Amino acid sequence: MTKPVIIWFRRDLRLSDQAAVQAAATQGPVIPVYIWDEETPRHRKMGGASLWWLHHSLKSLDADLCAKGSRLVLRRGVAADILADLARETGACEIHALRHYEPWWRNSERALKDKLGKDCAFALHDGNYLMRPGSVTTGSGDPYKIYTPFWKTLREYMPPSEPVRTPQKIGAPVEWPASDDLDDWELLPTNPDWATGFAKQWTPGEAGARANVDSFIDKATVYDEGRNLPSEEHTSRLSPHLHFGEISPAYVWHRVSGRGRDVTTYQKELVWRDYAQNVILQYPEYGGKNARDRFDALQWRDMQASEVRSDFDAWCKGQTGYPIVDAGMRELWATGWMHNRVRMIAASFLVKHLLIDWREGEKWFWNTLVDADYGSNSVNWQWTAGTGIDSNMFVRIMAPLSQSEKFGAGDYIRKWVPELADLSDPHIHDPEEHGCKPDNYPAKIIAHREARQRALDAYQVMKDKAD
Repeated sequence: MTKPVIIWFRRDLRLSDQAAVQAAATQGPVIPVYIWDEETPRHRKMGGASLWWLHHSLKSLDADLCAKGSRLVLRRGVAADILADLARETGACEIHALRHYEPWWRNSERALKDKLGKDCAFALHDGNYLMRPGSVTTGSGDPYKIYTPFWKTLREYMPPSEPVRTPQKIGAPVEWPASDDLDDWELLPTNPDWATGFAKQWTPGEAGARANVDSFIDKATVYDEGRNLPSEEHTSRLSPHLHFGEISPAYVWHRVSGRGRDVTTYQKELVWRDYAQNVILQYPEYGGKNARDRFDALQWRDMQASEVRSDFDAWCKGQTGYPIVDAGMRELWATGWMHNRVRMIAASFLVKHLLIDWREGEKWFWNTLVDADYGSNSVNWQWTAGTGIDSNMFVRIMAPLSQSEKFGAGDYIRKWVPELADLSDPHIHDPEEHGCKPDNYPAKIIAHREARQRALDAYQVMKDKAD
């Protein structure tokens, strides 16, 4: 009798264009497994918003597997231990998985190889990125640290290979191993259910991802300008689907780039995902350590001080008195997502207007974003803070009020800050300055010029220390 093979799912929750699925399906009976491992990531356990998405994505994946004559086995614990035990329990001859580049998953892959006996092989495949992280190198064979040359080199290898279709059938083992019940994991929030708005915005799973691609195709040609307009629907909203691997970047590339359209700006966004993974492959601690050492001397405001904690809470709750910032932070809480342009504005405000360490914002986004991705989140925060290997200069300080007006954020603010819904442009961007701030909307927690000068002073002190 043919021995079964195991598919280890992680952030690759799809059946189409999924190399581990393809390889396993050709070998014989397949046992698809997802392990909820909270121990291996340690302080990088999934945040609440990601767990909401995970619940629905696993439910969708199980339904897709059932349609192919299979099912999803759920286990909870240390992934390497459980997989090794499961291989012995089922007599599996091989475990297939897609490569992951977060430091904890690389550790887990090494641990699994050590734990498996000679009767069970471990095969890793590519497929979560356009190209395997670490494979795009300079002429001397070194990995890129700067995005632009990385993009220029990677695009020479594009387009990616055509996506591979879902197997017609996935063979089932004679006997299924025991599985946890998804509801018993209690991934969904209760008391209170703060995710009531999520389901109105999102359909996790492979079908939902493909539907988002279909709705975005015609918008991709105007993405260069449209991505900066929060009041308009010109973004792809694919980030959580790509993060959880419900759709492959190769599939997105081919669908969006068809019919000879110029969608270069969006292609660059897909490549940015690859770039972020290349960064964390070189710098595994990127999510918690300044890439530029001299920023270790920057005197961030003390989070133990009540005034600083109050400012941080106001930022988290969208109560800063800066409408564009508040709209973004409220959108994040309500939907688990924030418009890309507004993310930059809100992140810059925390780091430079409030002079709060970028790591505090990164942790908040990690817990509240449905697309919380270690590579992308870390690289984006360090880019904003000026601390990254490729980043914006610290002294370039975004002016949120003028950014709001420049990018026509009026309707976006009206949607997410209802206290200001009756204000017209241009008053809505800075109601305090125009003398029409409603009583139920907070005053600015700090003036723009004052905040800017404080940030520049702190930067100068840091430079003086370095000199």
